[in-house]
Formats: sequence, C-alpha cells, structure tokens
Amino acid sequence: MRLPSMSQHFLLAPIAECTLGPPGTQVRLAVLGARGVGKSAMIVRFLTKRFIGDYEPNTGNLYSRLVHLEGDHVAVQIQDTPGCIQVQEDCMQMLDSLSRSVKWAEGFLLVYSITDYSSYQSVRPLYQHIRKVHPDARTPIIIVGNKADLLHARQVQAKEGLQLANELGSLFLEISTSDDSQGVCDVFQYLCKEVSKLQQASSTDRRWSSIIPRPKSPNMQDLKRRFKQALSSKVK
Repeated sequence: MRLPSMSQHFLLAPIAECTLGPPGTQVRLAVLGARGVGKSAMIVRFLTKRFIGDYEPNTGNLYSRLVHLEGDHVAVQIQDTPGCIQVQEDCMQMLDSLSRSVKWAEGFLLVYSITDYSSYQSVRPLYQHIRKVHPDARTPIIIVGNKADLLHARQVQAKEGLQLANELGSLFLEISTSDDSQGVCDVFQYLCKEVSKLQQASSTDRRWSSIIPRPKSPNMQDLKRRFKQALSSKVK
C-alpha cells in the first residue's frame, strides 16, 4: 500500500511523551530502524520546516513541536531512537531497549536505507515487535525507504519495499531526506492525522461504553420467590 496524495519518498524517527497542551492535542510518534538510515536527519528536516516556533530538543533524543493539523494546534513529540544493529540476531536483542519507546508511542515509522539491504531486513522484526505491544491493527505503522536519491547505490528495489509493506499490512513510501523536504513533512503530517483519528475513535468508544448501562446483578430473593410461584402453579 502507498500513502495517498503524497510525494514519492519519505522517512521518520521515534518520539517520547508529550506534555504540551490538554489530552487530545498531543501526538506521540516513534521512528525505528537500523543505524545510519537517516532517522535523525529526517526528524530535524521535519521540525525545522514551516511550523509554529522553534523545535525543542528535550531530554535525551526527544523533540517537541507545536504544529497546525486540520485547523488545530497539536503538540507533536518525536524521539530519535538508537539504531537497531543490522544483523538480525543482534537486532532482536535490541528490541528490549526499544520497548519503552514502543509502548509510549502512538504511531510509527520504520525506516531503512535503499542502499543497505541489511537495514531493510531489520524492518520485519521491528514491525512484529510493535504489533506485540500494540495488537490493535489500527495503530498506524508506515515503512519508509530513505536515501532514494542514491539510485546508483541502490540495494533494495522499490518493489521489495512495497511487497514487504503489503505482507505486513502497512503503508510504504520511498523518500530522499536531502532532496525532498516536502515529502518528509507530508509523511509526518499524515502519521499525525492517522494518530489523531485513532485518538478520536478511542474517545468515542469510551464515551459509548460509559453511556450503555451495565446489566444489574440478579436479585436472588426475587428469583427464589418467582421459582416458588412457578412450582406451586405446576402442583395445582
């Protein structure tokens, strides 16, 4: 699957918890991937382009920004996670260290470099780990092939990225962080919108569950009385 109405390339990185604004105006994103795929560069590119005020690097690799999203101001936080070691066995050992970010985040970008096949191989175990923590299929996860400008060094074909995304039931896009700043912004904003939709749906579900009355516990004395009446009528 491909992102609707977006440019042909993109990449993302993970985020941490947001304290800006009331609940419902906060979006928590996480970007994961092998080392050297360009996660940090993409985050900075997004945070420095046409948004409200300066972006704020918080503790560690956590960044905050207030953005316009469909007429509202939304506090977006992005955490730049450490790169997953590219050998798959080592990558699996790294998952525990990423679990805190995975549990915290509401939307995810899984990034690989089209010039590094091993970074592409790390996407599947990362995706599976996210789904273990967030089994709700509505949780948005986008697979991104970065460095699409380096066609002369390509090791991963676009059809391979698309095939993987289709197998995992995710969206897919290739992007060049250095040449396509608009594409970077598009993918972040798209992910923010998907998270906001999920938040609204969850809020609606909670409201409906609070409206629907719970069934009352049966009155045992009343049940005994009715049972005796039924027996007496049969005896007569």
